[in-house]
Amino acid sequence: MAKNIRDAVREICLSLPESDEVSSRGNPNFRVNKKTFAIFVVNHHGDGRIGLWLNSPPGDQEYYAQNEPEHFYVPPYVGPAGWLGMELNKDLSWVTAAKLIQRAYTYKAPKKLLPDLGPPLEIKPPTESLPIAELDPFAMPIPAQHLQDIADYCLSLPETQQGDQFGAPCFRAGKKNFCTLHFRSGRLKLSTWVGVEHQATYTFDPRFSIPKYTGVNGWIELDIHEAMDLDEIEALIRQSYRHFALKRMLKILDPEHI
Repeated sequence: MAKNIRDAVREICLSLPESDEVSSRGNPNFRVNKKTFAIFVVNHHGDGRIGLWLNSPPGDQEYYAQNEPEHFYVPPYVGPAGWLGMELNKDLSWVTAAKLIQRAYTYKAPKKLLPDLGPPLEIKPPTESLPIAELDPFAMPIPAQHLQDIADYCLSLPETQQGDQFGAPCFRAGKKNFCTLHFRSGRLKLSTWVGVEHQATYTFDPRFSIPKYTGVNGWIELDIHEAMDLDEIEALIRQSYRHFALKRMLKILDPEHI
């Protein structure tokens, strides 16, 4: 049966005694006794990797990341706690992958489960790549067109430039971000500033939501996954731009009202 890298990771992880899989922040987490030993992460913040983060024993991260940097790395967030990142799209041996996954499992599993462990699972390597929508969702036709339309408008405003924020395209007025496009739970969202006092009004429309981290600063998210109204989008972007732009930019944008 054909399988991709995600299928191969799942095959190895779930073959281990009493392991299970949960989803956290959209990523498959593999656990034993409610303790996570592996996290499957694709293109995290635009890094281009198909990675598996392993909750490995002390010393593994330093050894593998230093000696085989083409296959191993220190992952963000969990790296300082000793986790090891494996790049699964760089011809890493699946024998090695299974061995290190089992090693991470052994490090977190209750001792009572260890006698049931056999040798690392030998699997047939995956034969299919992951869908392009996972590797680069902005390569898909509709998101690509939405990004182009938004970029055309944002870059028409004075002193703007396109950048990158945690792997997602963003647009800046000078050095300040006023608009971001990103995927959340597989859906394309537009983030702009509207002000804390106006957020609740927007959320009467189910397409809008208050983002978890930036919401406290007055940002709102609009779901534009299927379709978007360019007039509505431009009004939101312009409002956000005006909030962050310098006076000289606003003078160019609307000289009669400065």
